[in-house]
Amino acid sequence: MFNYQCCYQCGIALQASELVQQRCAPCQTNQPHFDETYCLDRYDGLLQKPLHDLKYQKRIAFANALGNTWNLLIDPEQQDISADYLLPVPLSIQKLAQRGFNQSWEIAKRIRCGKYIQKSPYVLRRHHYFERQAGSTLSNRHLAIQGMFYVDPNSIEKLQNKTIIIFDDVMTSGATLNEIARILKDNGVSRVINWVLLRAMRPI
Repeated sequence: MFNYQCCYQCGIALQASELVQQRCAPCQTNQPHFDETYCLDRYDGLLQKPLHDLKYQKRIAFANALGNTWNLLIDPEQQDISADYLLPVPLSIQKLAQRGFNQSWEIAKRIRCGKYIQKSPYVLRRHHYFERQAGSTLSNRHLAIQGMFYVDPNSIEKLQNKTIIIFDDVMTSGATLNEIARILKDNGVSRVINWVLLRAMRPI
């Protein structure tokens, strides 16, 4: 996040006592399965409204604007990011049918990430979950998300020993991205990097 010193692993804004290690206390105590996180801005910043207009008002044009903003502010070549695949956080089939699109994929496919990084919305899959995570406690989020994601069987072989970028629109507790990283590494992925549009200042 710009204008903040952030934990390199989860992207949260660091407190003064955490600056030396460049990692937040939770990541030092209970290391996540993902390796790095790049965040464009904080959740309550200027990009929150256009993201909400995209997700809830179905104004797809904002995906283009948000993708262009990412490209202007985060250049993969300058960040020295090397990876094999860029995958969006998936929606369940039911949620995708209800919304009509996956907002993370709509933004991700507009992001400039270098010619060697392949993008795909089909590698990661998600089971349907009937309760909403928004507003739930941190512990409940972690419990609810367990076993929610899986890798398409046809994609497992090509992920072996690869570095994967996962794109998400919002990161709050990190439970979703941590579970995805766990599943990917259980299926042979060597490294997982998060690209996140908006990051909550501290886990909710």
